[in-house]
Amino acid sequence: MSDLVYRKVMRDIKGKILAGSYSAMKLPDERSLSKDYEVSRSSIKRALGILAQQGIIFKKRGSGTFINPLYLKNRAMFNYEGSNLGITDSFRLAGKKQGIKLLDYQVVPASPDIQQDLFLEKDDFVYQIRRLRLVDGQPFMVETGYIPIKITPTLSPAIVEGSIFNYLQQEKGKAVTRSFMTISVSPSTVDDQQQLNLSVTEPVGVMEGIFFLDDGTPFEVSNMRVHYQYMKYNTFVNLNNE
Repeated sequence: MSDLVYRKVMRDIKGKILAGSYSAMKLPDERSLSKDYEVSRSSIKRALGILAQQGIIFKKRGSGTFINPLYLKNRAMFNYEGSNLGITDSFRLAGKKQGIKLLDYQVVPASPDIQQDLFLEKDDFVYQIRRLRLVDGQPFMVETGYIPIKITPTLSPAIVEGSIFNYLQQEKGKAVTRSFMTISVSPSTVDDQQQLNLSVTEPVGVMEGIFFLDDGTPFEVSNMRVHYQYMKYNTFVNLNNE
C-alpha cells in the first residue's frame, strides 16, 4: 500500500508540474506537501527522490526544491519512470488523446529466443500481442509484445486494448518498474509504411527491450516501431565524482 501512495503522489506532482501549477518553478517544502496530500513525510521524500532521479526537479541546498526548466523545454515523448513503464502512462502530450487498436492476439509456444529472454521452459506458452498506438487518431507506433501466460493467465483481448501494465498493477498488485532497452533507427518496412503512413524513403525508430516486475521477474519482451516524427528520447545522467 505504501508503494501505491508514493506513486500516486509522484504522478500528481508531475501532472501539476506539466500543468504549470507551481509558481516560480518551485515546489512546496516536504512538510507542506505531506500535509496537502495527507501522507507521511517518507512517502513525499520517496516521490520527490524519483522525480529528482528523472531530472524533473532538483534540490538546491538551503533554498528548496525547483523544477528543472530543461525538462519542461525538452520533454520527451517517452519518459520512462520508476513507477510504471507502460506507454499509456509514459506518453504525454498536452491536449492529445491516446488510442489503441488491437492488430493481433494469439497464444503461441515460446520461441527459443523468447524462452531465453523471459527465462521460460521449452513447453511454456506466451501471449503474442500486436497493437497500433494512436494519438488524436494518428498512428505513431506499432508494438509487438510477448508475455508469459503463467504470469498473467487472465490477459484477455479486452484487457490488452487498454493499458496492460496498469491492469497488472491495479488488478494483480504487481508493477513493472525496470527495463533494458535498445533504441535505434531502421529503414521502414512495407508494414511500417502501411500502419504508420510512411513513405518508402522514411525511416522508423526502433525500441526493443525486456520489461521486469518489481521483484525482478522478466515480464515482457517488446518491439516498438515508432514514426520518426515522434521519436524523441531524453535521459538524465548523474555524474558522481569518486
